[in-house]
Amino acid sequence: MIKLVTTDPTRIKSNLLVIAACEDINVYEHPRLVATIQQSRRLNEFSGNRGDEIILYQPAGYMTERLMIVGLGESQKLSPETFRTAIGRAVGRAMQHKLSTAAITVPGPVVSGLGFEPVLESMVEGACLANHTFARYKRDKKTAAVKQIAFVVPEKTAAKHRRVVRKAEAICSGTLMARDWVNTPANDKTPQQFAAAVVRSSEKANLKTKLLRKRELSRQKFGAILAVAAGSESDPAVLVLEHFPARAKRTIALVGKGVTFDSGGLNLKTNVRINQMKADMAGAAAVAAAMLCLSRLKPDLRVVGVIPLVENMISGTATRPGDIIRTYSGKTVEIGNTDAEGRLILGDAIAYAVKKYRPEILIDMATLTGACVIALGEELAGLFTPDDELAETILQSAVKTHERCWRMPLIEDYRDLLKSDVADINNMPRHRFGAAITAALYLSEFTAGTRWAHIDIAGPAFHKKSSAYCGPGATGFGVRLLCEVILRMAKTL
Repeated sequence: MIKLVTTDPTRIKSNLLVIAACEDINVYEHPRLVATIQQSRRLNEFSGNRGDEIILYQPAGYMTERLMIVGLGESQKLSPETFRTAIGRAVGRAMQHKLSTAAITVPGPVVSGLGFEPVLESMVEGACLANHTFARYKRDKKTAAVKQIAFVVPEKTAAKHRRVVRKAEAICSGTLMARDWVNTPANDKTPQQFAAAVVRSSEKANLKTKLLRKRELSRQKFGAILAVAAGSESDPAVLVLEHFPARAKRTIALVGKGVTFDSGGLNLKTNVRINQMKADMAGAAAVAAAMLCLSRLKPDLRVVGVIPLVENMISGTATRPGDIIRTYSGKTVEIGNTDAEGRLILGDAIAYAVKKYRPEILIDMATLTGACVIALGEELAGLFTPDDELAETILQSAVKTHERCWRMPLIEDYRDLLKSDVADINNMPRHRFGAAITAALYLSEFTAGTRWAHIDIAGPAFHKKSSAYCGPGATGFGVRLLCEVILRMAKTL
């Protein structure tokens, strides 16, 4: 639970009080806080560098049990992410010690280069995102979420900024939900199980839901989705979520790749990443969670989430390399590789979203290619779009949320690499070079001229190591990014 308080920080009774310090300036006006930071700088183990921290127990002049000072680094290098990570580390420390309450003092107007609201918002995000652990399958829980976190702000600003806290809490709760969905093992997350979990949450959020099961997918000729699912005992599905305010005149479609486990099919994965393939539905989780957030944020846009769900497995009924399938759009596809399954189900879902809802803009999000990870590493998503204006909106949103994207080229010449001698298109290019680009070009074949962007999150969706505000495993990448994009579009479309 997050709340704003206006109490003098020295009078706050809590298990932990957190204050921040720069290397070169004081970020508070309160004399006691300034004096405490100055005293701490005299100790060899603390200088205010980014990442520094020190804990004082039963500090004189305070009513808190513990006082933690976190370093921010140089004032000229401060950014919202600086505050997000510093507070994330502090809350993580509180979780390790299973503390129930924490209070965090927000710096004053001395950091005016950023503005009070962005600083508060990023600190709340850091606290919310860090205050989470996936321990559903553990008997011995070594950490515990902090039950109550208070942010100390000036009395004159509290009422004005409560909306900032509500917005940050709403979006971060979606990110945490996405993390839990992705971290859930595949044996508890078949397409039908995952769809049911999302539907339950969506109905509580008053989102309109529609679930297309295998019989309906067959009737409507979702040939690519059915082909990918052919080797699994678990039936495929397409889940549609809809936020439709009465005054909305424009429609945005979000499409998320939902492969609940990807064995690679008959082109069986042999590398060490196969044990992470429960995370191949991170795009679906991000879209579903973003839709839940939007139901609380209530942008004045119609937003439709289309989520194809399959399991890519091996059996005697599995689709074979060399097979030719007919997609929802009518295009035929030669299967060059059964492990290039994500683009197959996305192609069907994109074509369906375009035909059924005629969106002004469509954005798909997917853990699509290892090639994108090789190109950009694990911290950046690849952004592919021919639309400069849409690209700029997404990139600006990525900067604000620190869910970073890098725009990649869409080279028309590379489209020739997807040519097939026997079908309209091949799902696998003729060689592996530029594979992230050819995957995006494949998807573009199903957009029917709709303004479109593809975000490849194969790198940042799942990390083996923890960070300042995320434990090991799923990151929930994309939820905050999509929410920010939609909120920006609500102001401009």
